[in-house]
Amino acid sequence: MGTVILILILLIIILFAVKSTLNRIQHGSACCGERDAPEKKVKVQDKNKSHYPFKYVLSVDGMHCSNCTRHVENALNSIDGIWATASLEKKSVTVLSKMELEAADLECEVRDAGYTVLSVTKNQIITQGDI
Repeated sequence: MGTVILILILLIIILFAVKSTLNRIQHGSACCGERDAPEKKVKVQDKNKSHYPFKYVLSVDGMHCSNCTRHVENALNSIDGIWATASLEKKSVTVLSKMELEAADLECEVRDAGYTVLSVTKNQIITQGDI
């Protein structure tokens, strides 16, 4: 009798595992709302890199999928004068800016989006007029 109960419990566990796996295959994983419609991308109006003399590279923890990178990009791209692109592979965000920024301000925006900034590296881009 004990063996029958144990087999039934194992069958129930296997059934839930198979159902969960099929659900992930059909609808994607549950990371960042992948089952929902993707977040609409905030588009940067000015895509001329020469207009952005400042560059920051943020190392960001917590990005797990393309929705995560889009969410971080949107948080930063919603700020006037900023053009951000996130890399899931590098776990980083490159921020081009028309004005000098404080690292703490960038960290705050990323933190408010739900992610952790591990480091910020600032580089000033030299334009052709500076040569």
